[in-house]
This record gives sequence, C-alpha cells and structure tokens, in this order.
Amino acid sequence: MPQLSNRTATFTDSVIRRMTRISNKYGAVNLSQGFPDFEPPREILDRLAEVTREDFHQYSITWGAQNFREALAEKQSRLMGRSIDPNGEIVVTCGSTEAMMAAMMSVTNEGDKVIVFSPFYENYGADTILSGAEPIYVPLDPPEFSFDPDVLEAAFKQHPKALILCNPSNPCGKVFTLEELKIIADLAKKYDTFVITDEVYEHIVYAPHKHVYFASLPDMWERTISCSSLSKTYSITGWRLGYVIAPPHIIDTVKKVHDFLTVGAAAPLQEAAVTGLRFGDDYYKWLQDKYTEKRDLFLKGLDDIGISHTVPQGAYYIMLDISEFGYASDLDFCEKLAEYVGVGAVPGSSFFKEPENRYIRLHYAKKNETLVAALERLNDIRKKMPKV
Repeated sequence: MPQLSNRTATFTDSVIRRMTRISNKYGAVNLSQGFPDFEPPREILDRLAEVTREDFHQYSITWGAQNFREALAEKQSRLMGRSIDPNGEIVVTCGSTEAMMAAMMSVTNEGDKVIVFSPFYENYGADTILSGAEPIYVPLDPPEFSFDPDVLEAAFKQHPKALILCNPSNPCGKVFTLEELKIIADLAKKYDTFVITDEVYEHIVYAPHKHVYFASLPDMWERTISCSSLSKTYSITGWRLGYVIAPPHIIDTVKKVHDFLTVGAAAPLQEAAVTGLRFGDDYYKWLQDKYTEKRDLFLKGLDDIGISHTVPQGAYYIMLDISEFGYASDLDFCEKLAEYVGVGAVPGSSFFKEPENRYIRLHYAKKNETLVAALERLNDIRKKMPKV
C-alpha cells in the first residue's frame, strides 16, 4: 500500500478532546475541554426555535449570510474602532478552527515559517504544518507568561511569513498589554510579517486588564487577519460559527480557501445567532461579571485546598502546578486524576513546545454548582491520588 501523508506523521489525536472521553469514562467532572454546561442566552434559543419553521434550510451565501455579516460588522466596527465592510472584509467560517486554517492557508506557502507563542492552543502547530509551513516557537515565561523581546526578534530575524497571536490566551489566560502588542507590531512592520489573531475570548477579560484588538493598532490593519467566533461569547460552542475579518485583498483569498474547505457555515444557526450579535453593551458587561464571579469562586477554592495555580487575566483557564505530586508524566497524572479524584483536566505538556511537565489545565466555564462539586473532589486530591 502507498504511504500516507508525511504531514500527519507527528500528530496525535487532540489531547483536549481525549481528556473529555476519559472524563466521561470515569464519570469525572469535566474541566478539560472548554465548553459550558449552562444554556446559551434565551433570546438566541427562542430565535432558533422560530428558524426551524422558516426557510433557512439551504446554503447561505458561501462567505456568510448577508444579515449575519451586517450584524457582525456593526458589532465589531464599534469594538475595533473602524468601519468594517460586511461585504468586502468578512468571511463567516465553521468555527474559529476553520477561520485560523483558512487564514494560514491564505498567507503561507510551502517552506514558510510562522511564529507561535508557547504555551499555545494545540491547533496552531498543526495548522502551520498542514499549511506546509514550519513553526518557530517563542516561549511565554511562567507565571506571568511574558516574552523576551530579544528572543522574539531573533524569531523575526528568520523572516517568518506570519505570527499567531492568541489574545486573551488559551491555555494560560494571559492578556497582552498595549506595550507588548506594540513590540509585536513594530517587529511585524520591521520584518514585513502578517499577524493572525485568535480573539475568541475577546469579551472574557478581568479588570484591570483590557483587550486591545491588534488590528486597531497604528499601521496594523493592512497586515492583520483577525479570527474569532461566537462559541465562547454566547455559549454556543457546538454551533461552529466563526469568522475572519481582514482587508479586502486578504479576504478575497480567504473566501476562496473557505469555499473549498467547507462551502459555508450552517445557515439556520447563522440566522438564529444574528439575535446575539445585536445584543447591547449590557450583555457583554453581564458576561464579564459572570465569569469574574466564576473565576473568583474557583480561585478561592483552590487557595483553600492549597494548590499552586496561575491567576488568569482573561479567558477561563487555570494552570495548576502539580510538582508536589512527583509524577514524571502529566498525562498519567491527568488520567489518574479523572479515575481516582473524579476531575477531568488537560496535561500542560500538550500546550508547551518546551519540556514542561509541571502544569495541568482546568477551566471554569461551568455552573457554580459544578465548580463547587469539582472543588469538593479536589479537596481530597492528596489522599486519593496514587503515590509515585
């Protein structure tokens, strides 16, 4: 038989999704894969019920339904500080996963290089390799997850085609400061590099931190490809509605890549989601308050247990330091945590390019009672985890 693709030789299945399966196997509280266990806003669900009885069951326009793009353009124009053209500067995708892949395939050629900050969401390295490019990893140093500007410039000196910027960051919860973003912007301009942003947690940021859209920085609109989705903002991760925002000359290519990747996002779900895109600022303030409450509840519970952890500035992930348990493998630790303690987590090594084994990732996008149940189980972690 002929050989399979060399591109996938170093791939495993998604460790995040694998930990959900392991959590289900042992009946663990699943704090691994980042999806909520509470309903989306009622207004969106009510509109979805109406849509099922209306005529939205065939293909929409390939790059997104007209009213969806118009509602999205209105919302993001307000946030990004510029007038976004719904017809020439937006492509609606099947989640931000496809948005990132379409962006990568639109700008990279075989043999190009792409800068990826480490720790990183596991798709970024795979996206780079599937695009025929080579990742250059730049470390974000724990516990603040800041970068060394000299190390970053050394990566830029390899003349990468693009840099991937996840802000707020999954998995570490970092919100890049304006000063850090300006350093990245200056280097991107100096070395003529695209910046592909993943901003799915744009509305989940904790005071005093603020999210700055990279495309809003001086001279950055023309070289920025902004990717995001509705998944985390409206608690509809299964709807797979994402988007790319970029200048017309970039969007024209993204449209073509997207067309051949997936044809288009689900038409009925786009129609229902327009309701959410038209929410006022009060919704996003409510969302921020909701996640601030969950973060504070979970952090206090971990502090009471006495486990060292990071303090997220945005998104909804916490990295626990498991050094005290002495495990050589954080994957082994996570599997036993699900089996013996009853809590699902993701091994931190799946996010780091560096040989890092001391962290596991938990998330708190759950009902408060789910978080309390997880904390009650974690309270016995030192008694229940097998010794090594």
